[in-house]
Amino acid sequence: MAKLYGVGVGPGDPELMTLKAVRVIEECDIVAIPKSGQSINVAYTIAKGAIPDLDKKLVAELDMPMTRDRGKLEASHDAAAEQVKKWLDEGKNVAFLTLGDPTIYSTYAYVHNRVRDAGYETEILPGIPSFCAVSARLNDSLTEGEEALHIIPASYKGTEEALLMKGTKVLMKSGKSIGKLKEYIHSMENPPTVKMVERCGMEGERVFENIEAIDENASYFSVLIVRDKK
Repeated sequence: MAKLYGVGVGPGDPELMTLKAVRVIEECDIVAIPKSGQSINVAYTIAKGAIPDLDKKLVAELDMPMTRDRGKLEASHDAAAEQVKKWLDEGKNVAFLTLGDPTIYSTYAYVHNRVRDAGYETEILPGIPSFCAVSARLNDSLTEGEEALHIIPASYKGTEEALLMKGTKVLMKSGKSIGKLKEYIHSMENPPTVKMVERCGMEGERVFENIEAIDENASYFSVLIVRDKK
């Protein structure tokens, strides 16, 4: 039976892709990538860095609009799953590429669940999460001893409350919220330390060692590491 693979390509550096991810992509009949309106698909670019002849394979874009409209999201996820099921019915193995890891805030999960629940074979190939790569780039650990680790989608409600939790806070999907985050953190009674990496492992990477240096207009591919002062 043909299988759908959700393939994590890691945070940006092609050398951080797993050997299994490279092998599965090379062996699959179809490479699926999410189409979100961006002119360059980041996951595809990373994979091509590790698989130079990737463009010789059948690469198919699946429409995944960047929106929070539930109706539009449901429709796009349903359509993508139906297309994948058609390929599987034809006996074709499909590798769906996703930035970072497929289990962490990934669009792939919505397609995976639909295809899996319909009775098809599916498998998830983990990739290095962006926040692990960011911590490594900062040459520091994420947690020590009994410290908790909190992964927070910072462009959604509840971020301010989450920042009050004890332990290390990873702020993902910050996007246009970076300015508000800086303002709130500055207003805290005992402000934590904050570092950020934009486009970790990609062209145009920038490292910010403190909150004052952080560019409020940084790109969507920015991860903040917030730690309690010791």
